[in-house]
Amino acid sequence: MKLEQNPKSMLFSFTEIPDVFFTEYLSMANGNFVKIYLYILFLSKYNKDIKINDLSKTLSLDFKIIQEGLKFWEDNGVLTKKNNGYILNSLQEIALNKIYTPRLTATPEKAAQNAKNKYRAKAIENINNSYFQGIMSPSWYTDINLWFDKYNFDEQVMIALFRYCYDKSALHRNYVQVVADSWSKNNIKTYTDLESYYQKQEKLFLVEKFVSKKLGLSRLLTQYEKAFIEKWVLDYRYGNDIIELALKKTTSKSNPNFDYINTLLTDWNDRNLRTKEDINNYLESMKKKNKDLKDLKKKTELANYEQRKYNNLDKFYTNLNSKK
Repeated sequence: MKLEQNPKSMLFSFTEIPDVFFTEYLSMANGNFVKIYLYILFLSKYNKDIKINDLSKTLSLDFKIIQEGLKFWEDNGVLTKKNNGYILNSLQEIALNKIYTPRLTATPEKAAQNAKNKYRAKAIENINNSYFQGIMSPSWYTDINLWFDKYNFDEQVMIALFRYCYDKSALHRNYVQVVADSWSKNNIKTYTDLESYYQKQEKLFLVEKFVSKKLGLSRLLTQYEKAFIEKWVLDYRYGNDIIELALKKTTSKSNPNFDYINTLLTDWNDRNLRTKEDINNYLESMKKKNKDLKDLKKKTELANYEQRKYNNLDKFYTNLNSKK
């Protein structure tokens, strides 16, 4: 017996979207991927068999975008691929596993300690109210606790982490994780560490802007060029005054590049030249040395020429005498 649904009833039906979708996935998925998920959710109610090509035509999206969208939801556990299609997983179940699975590996003592940590709880409450309008998904609580333990951030740094991502309009888990990793690699633990890091980044930004302006660059600096500048500023501890000396040396080059500038600054650093006066004195001495070498070379060439000239005349007269 086959039962069919009256098409007219579709006018009065609705598709439920779990709240977890809005708190967990909406911020990380682009518009096309959201479009794909919603349509798949709608089709799943009717156990429809649809091909990727059909999805492409129905949603007016390129075939490649449909493939990328399905891969995105599969990577995030929302879809499970089978030989003949996909299974649409429960978002609530996924969130529930995220909340409770990590706690199974924690000791009761540690769990009790986290529960009693009123400062951490207050920080999480601040994050919830400030950046999630008081409706933060439960899985965020687990992640924040894990990040506290993994990175050893203090409460102010954790709040600053979410404020930074919020200001960047990128308040989704992957981005927060990337920023947290970056801060940890820069040895940020306390808010004082974070302030020092910000000051360092601001200093680097100003030097990058200065170098770009002096070289007349209208493009953004590459990652490798920024790495050069970071070395000059943080490792060599050179300021704009000394960096400008190296930049001026590129005026004689038809195609100045950062490798050449880096060679100059590295040489000055290796010679422990710390001030403009030290460098100018060194450049003057090198200029004089090169001039002396050129003068010596000219004298040597002139002496050799005169000697050859004399020898040639001597040979010439010898040949004349022999002919007589």
